[in-house]
Amino acid sequence: MAKSAEPLLIKRYASRRLYNTETSDYVTLDNIAGFIRDGREVQIIDLKSGDDLTRQYLLQIIAEHESRGENVLPVDVLTDLVRSYATSAQSVVPQFLAASFEMLREGQSKMMENMRDLPNPMAGVPGFEAMQAQQRAFLSAMMQGWGTAGTGPDAAKPPAHDDKDAELEAIKAQLAELQAKLAGL
Repeated sequence: MAKSAEPLLIKRYASRRLYNTETSDYVTLDNIAGFIRDGREVQIIDLKSGDDLTRQYLLQIIAEHESRGENVLPVDVLTDLVRSYATSAQSVVPQFLAASFEMLREGQSKMMENMRDLPNPMAGVPGFEAMQAQQRAFLSAMMQGWGTAGTGPDAAKPPAHDDKDAELEAIKAQLAELQAKLAGL
């Protein structure tokens, strides 16, 4: 089995400190959450007893995120989970949750594949073409007059060199700002 496919082994010492066996350093719950977000499987083992503490720590990570206002689980879902521990539904809930999350992962994976297959991922967004045309017209209007020096009412008196440089820098700054906004869309 490839090393990257093996779960990252974290050992919990008696002091409750968590030790990453790959990098030989201590880690926090935030570090472990980062490993998981990066796609790594983790396994947390109590060094003294050998007990697997992974579930306990994963639940603790979720509780900390929820308590910080990063609410992913609606109260209704949390309530139903609590109820499921006291009912016969307890045996069905784990399979249902596993199947639901598997469907979510597959959907995300397919969406990412579709985005990669498009020449421009934004091309499928309604109104994108109209927005692009509007931006081209705006940039064209801004660029009018560039390269037509010697025409117009001020053609007789050329502007000072410093004024041109300042104006060019201001235009470059505006263009960079527009490009940043476009990238954000």
